[in-house]
Amino acid sequence: MPAFTLEALFNALPQALPVPAYRYVTATEMPEPFRELLAHNRHMTIAMEAFHDCKVGVKVLQRQRQAGWYARQILLMPLGSSSVVQGGIVRIHLSMLDPDVQVAILREDTPLGHVLINHDVLRHIEVKEYIKFEPGPALGKWPGFAGKEPAYGRLGILYCDLQPAIELFEMVPAASLH
Repeated sequence: MPAFTLEALFNALPQALPVPAYRYVTATEMPEPFRELLAHNRHMTIAMEAFHDCKVGVKVLQRQRQAGWYARQILLMPLGSSSVVQGGIVRIHLSMLDPDVQVAILREDTPLGHVLINHDVLRHIEVKEYIKFEPGPALGKWPGFAGKEPAYGRLGILYCDLQPAIELFEMVPAASLH
């Protein structure tokens, strides 16, 4: 398994994306409401739904399945809308999850947080880093992230039934907060 870094997650995709210019920040360095949306150990799906007061759906932009893991680049969008409230990449160690959870994830029709909640998977998110992304061409390659404002994100491990099953990168576009 490749090392767990932001670059490794980007490279886990079949069409590797350029990593936007970034720097690590502390939770207190993130302005609100980014801090509220990222500095916690809950699922981002739930945080986004609470903040935007609506259900969100997932759109998978690309995926790769290889050697026991499955990676995908996603967007979360309010149901019935084309607005992007979150982008991300996950790399999932499928063997660490029950077969029914694997099937639900691979269907790609439900946000990951809801899949795990619906299957009563014991979950814990360990945030490793908070990240500030500078606007520019690389960030603009993500739908919903073009613009002149920075985006903020987090890098972490999602433990499922006490196993480090999912490596995740999640980021929030500034445009979704206006």
